[in-house]
Amino acid sequence: MDVPATDKGFTGSIPELYERYLVPLIFEPYAVDLAHRLAARPVGRLLEIAAGTGIVTRKLAALLPANTSITATDLNQAMLDMASSIQTVRPVSWERADALALPFENASFDAVACQFGVMFFPDKVRAFSEVRRVLAPGGVFAFNVWDRIEENEFAATITSALGLLFPQDPPRFLARTPHGHYSLAAIRHALHGAGFASAPGIDTVAARSRATSAEIPAIAYCQGTPLRSEIEAHKTPTLAEATEASANAIRQRFGAGEVDGKIQAHVFVVPC
Repeated sequence: MDVPATDKGFTGSIPELYERYLVPLIFEPYAVDLAHRLAARPVGRLLEIAAGTGIVTRKLAALLPANTSITATDLNQAMLDMASSIQTVRPVSWERADALALPFENASFDAVACQFGVMFFPDKVRAFSEVRRVLAPGGVFAFNVWDRIEENEFAATITSALGLLFPQDPPRFLARTPHGHYSLAAIRHALHGAGFASAPGIDTVAARSRATSAEIPAIAYCQGTPLRSEIEAHKTPTLAEATEASANAIRQRFGAGEVDGKIQAHVFVVPC
């Protein structure tokens, strides 16, 4: 499935809202999971691609040995600027890089990490080929992808609410891209096409997404992701009205006050 250019537009206030709302809401538990998987291995040189605002980077910096070098990259400079502005427990090298053309020599790293970035790659085989190229023999590629949207309750609720609000042309970013690339068979096929010969280890990991109010997930998804641009392109209803409709839908499903929804993702560990 192609990824529209608008689905990769993490600009304006999106990086700040993403870090403030989405990171604790859905990314934190999977960042801890991915970092622990890599910390259990001997890693001297680590590359992170599609680092976003750096939640995995910060976990890795805290867990990996002090002599492990960490290079964190992202294609989007605004996201990288936000990531590098947040203090890490030790130095990290931040670099702008395209996952489809990594600016590193062959066999440069013992591990490559990617948290919820694979879904945004327009050519997954090419991106995986680049990962394999920069991995040293015996290295590992660890990444995760969101499961289908039905297994991620806040995202599904908001997508349904926006479908009612925009019946002629519903905003489908969440279903199309973050939750649109969950097929294990398709990912295995892309990895094989990129030259990864060994079967990946795959775990399906469920967690809970909690917030003190329905407004938080509504703001997080509607204003802290490229879904915002899709909503704003409609002019009317407004972004504020779409956010409120999403919050109301979450209240109706999960109740007033604190809300608690399921999230689920697939975690891959691929030997090189």
